[in-house]
Amino acid sequence: MAAIAVAVLLVVAAQLPLGLTFPSTVPAFLWSPHLNGMKETVDYRILSPRELAKSVMTEGEWSNYLCSGEEAQQTQDFAFLFVGTELQSLDISRPRKEDQALVGLLKDSVSNSNFSLAFPYVATQEKASIESSLITEFASTCQHNLGISNIALMGSCSIDGENFDKLEDIHSVQEYMHSRMEKNSNGQTDLIVLCHGDQPHSESIVLTQLLNSAEKLGARYTVLYVSDPLRSIQYPSHQRLERFLAEGTVGNESVKSTACDGVCQIKSSLLEGLLVGLVLLVILISGLCCMMGIDTPTRFETPQDS
Repeated sequence: MAAIAVAVLLVVAAQLPLGLTFPSTVPAFLWSPHLNGMKETVDYRILSPRELAKSVMTEGEWSNYLCSGEEAQQTQDFAFLFVGTELQSLDISRPRKEDQALVGLLKDSVSNSNFSLAFPYVATQEKASIESSLITEFASTCQHNLGISNIALMGSCSIDGENFDKLEDIHSVQEYMHSRMEKNSNGQTDLIVLCHGDQPHSESIVLTQLLNSAEKLGARYTVLYVSDPLRSIQYPSHQRLERFLAEGTVGNESVKSTACDGVCQIKSSLLEGLLVGLVLLVILISGLCCMMGIDTPTRFETPQDS
């Protein structure tokens, strides 16, 4: 019944009026197959990353795993924070061809879990990365007493601090998880942050490999997937154009944007004015030439009397 309820909630979220969204909103999903809470919730408000983090810590019960001194009824071996760039809110209701695998994976993962939360609309106007905002809010909620055993980062994550293990790729993550499962016997949770920004494989492939590895290890885990509105390149908006121009490239490909900034608009206006001026000048010269070509007689014959 829980899986059916979650599936119904996701279908309702997919059918929401598109007017509730705007170009910079992205979805977030939180789920865990190892909780007996049997809770499925969809939050239709437009949240900031800080509000998202508060909901994850309270409604998602991450405070039980991440805060020191909290007595959790159930412990988790890993808490995964997956920050993507390929999914926007509009893709939930009308997924594009390249998004179908990712949307299907998220829906299956959420509907097959014992505990899930869906946040269809997350937006940010902050310059800080979403992963940095989330971890900062996690620490603030725990009153800066994070009880995390270890924090590992993979990909293009931008987080202040140096007390993190840096992982190169998904294979490094899998090896790290295996080693932590052997060493961690105190019941604390490891936080693994994966930022997909410049990975060669699609998010659906990386996320599938991650979940399969956790299942094979028999690990208890919870996952928070969220797209980053600032790093997403599928729907570049005018507000994010300056960031894209500053970055220059995303991965190994140049950023291709069809938007026109201020300099582009000035140049297009000057070119338009020049073309209009040339057309008017051609018309004027043609008219003058036509007038000068008119040859009228200087005298006329007198009419003869009959």
